[in-house]
Amino acid sequence: MLQASKQWQWIACPNKNRLLLDLNDEMQLCTPYKIRQLTDLVIKNPNFSLEDAAFYEQVYNYLDGFEIWSGAQICQIALNATAVKFHLKPVLAKSWFFNEYTGSQPSVEAVVKLVSKAQTGDFLIVDHCSDASVCLNLSENFQLDENLSLAQFEAIKILNNRVHPILTQQIKFKTA
Repeated sequence: MLQASKQWQWIACPNKNRLLLDLNDEMQLCTPYKIRQLTDLVIKNPNFSLEDAAFYEQVYNYLDGFEIWSGAQICQIALNATAVKFHLKPVLAKSWFFNEYTGSQPSVEAVVKLVSKAQTGDFLIVDHCSDASVCLNLSENFQLDENLSLAQFEAIKILNNRVHPILTQQIKFKTA
């Protein structure tokens, strides 16, 4: 796991029109989030905060329990999830792209399935309230409909009645 550092800095890069995370002299993470999507807080206080670090570590440790992603992939997912959680402006729900979940088994995991008219994909719930959730796309490209798609790590807010549980029987958990 890439350990968070007090030297890490968020950068609203006007050249790339993206939020970057400066990890050290030789490494930066370029997120898919445009400057217009960012809160003013990330521009005024670009430090990777203790809250950022705690959430990053929580997401990393949670995803590490699945035997699906490599350490580098988990790091990338966790850092993008942190950017979404703390530095993206609130968005309206766009649930119409997704099929309603009509099953009886509730979702108890943060990794969930969403089903659009075009495909099924894995998402990470980054922020949750009683009515809706902000979800991070974990698929390389997720087709919402015939015209629109989400790139990997793009976020979308949906009503909770669209969240399909993952099939835990198909996912192997690491054991101690």
